Amino acid sequence: MTFDQTMDFLYNELPVFHLVGKSAYKANMDNTNELDKYFDHPHLKFKSIHIAGTNGKGSVSHMLASIFQEAGYKTGLYTSPHLKSFRERIRVNGEMISENEVVSFVETHKSIIESLHPSFFEMTVAMAFDHFANKKIDIAIIEVGLGGRLDSTNIINPVLSVITNIGHDHLDLLGPALDDVSREKAGIIKYLVPVVIGESQTFSRSVFNDKARELNSNIYFADEKFRCLSGEQNLTTGIRKFEIINQDLQTSVLVETPLGGLYQEKNIATIAQVVEILKQYFIITNEHLTSGIKNVTKNTGLNGRWQILGVNPLIICDTGHNKEGLEYVMKQIHSIPKSGLHIVVGFVNDKDLTSVLPLFPVDAKYYFTKAGIPRALDQNILKDKAASYGLVGGSYPTVRIALDSAKREAKPDDMIFVGGSTFVVAEIL
Repeated sequence: MTFDQTMDFLYNELPVFHLVGKSAYKANMDNTNELDKYFDHPHLKFKSIHIAGTNGKGSVSHMLASIFQEAGYKTGLYTSPHLKSFRERIRVNGEMISENEVVSFVETHKSIIESLHPSFFEMTVAMAFDHFANKKIDIAIIEVGLGGRLDSTNIINPVLSVITNIGHDHLDLLGPALDDVSREKAGIIKYLVPVVIGESQTFSRSVFNDKARELNSNIYFADEKFRCLSGEQNLTTGIRKFEIINQDLQTSVLVETPLGGLYQEKNIATIAQVVEILKQYFIITNEHLTSGIKNVTKNTGLNGRWQILGVNPLIICDTGHNKEGLEYVMKQIHSIPKSGLHIVVGFVNDKDLTSVLPLFPVDAKYYFTKAGIPRALDQNILKDKAASYGLVGGSYPTVRIALDSAKREAKPDDMIFVGGSTFVVAEIL
């Protein structure tokens, strides 16, 4: 098979969450355990760090992988979903798994795929762990796909667990309440394995403390020890400077990064706490911390986080797609001087629009669109629903047509924002 034929086989054979939504979600570990047994437990052949959370887990995973790379460790990185290529999900020292390796994996193990019929995500996790074991990596940074307790990645026994925060995404699968979501994500806490919580939140704190106590796991709330303050972003280069403050020692470290979102304050504070703990197990210095955060895009290929795509007019995209993420995005949009605002926006069809549409400014011109996936919400339906919140604009059949229309109508000192869905951003990168 060619690589394209291989991907067609996987997409047609296996249920894919990012394409079809919750019908692809399997609320058990049966297939994961069968695959792990079939591949001879590859996750036992490398050390790992497990990262869950509603927002920020992707940024934290990529920054941490970059820090390990700067420290000289052979580093695996597993994340999801991908933006452009499936191969983005599985990297070693920033290098994506090759097309030939994907093809070889599927051809060699096609029988188990066809007989077990796992979800696309379950199969991808097995591929990643097998790849990392074959590459003899030193450490793997493993991002949870959805939830934690029943996520396919949760077979690992990491040296550290991280939960960035709890938000309103996937309440239909993990809820119905935020404390239910907290319990699902607390499922990655392991016996005697320390856990870092990025944000102290009233509704989740007792859940995490109780689980950590039950499993004799040391728990650290990053925002109790570390603060991170942001400077101005260079709107030409996209670089933003941050100051990490250790509130116990009254010391600080200055870092700069191409990840220019204000929300990175919380993620970088989380990283500071994580690195402090990891210094007990690995040779990591503050120099590795600063260079890793600075070179995160170069080292790992991370894209779509408050990314500047053009100037005059200023064009920015961001993959924030739930209530908490979009609150930060809208706050940052508001803070940027501009004559006019144009927003290219689309969502998936299972998004709770009542939680996100009220966040958008009514004084912007909208270009309602849809990504080229079956799960995308029709642009005309989105336009009608948005109108009830005072959001006015036209509808466009593709993201590219919508963005081109915004570019034609925007003045040089205007701003164009592209977002709403990860898949909308993916189409313009």
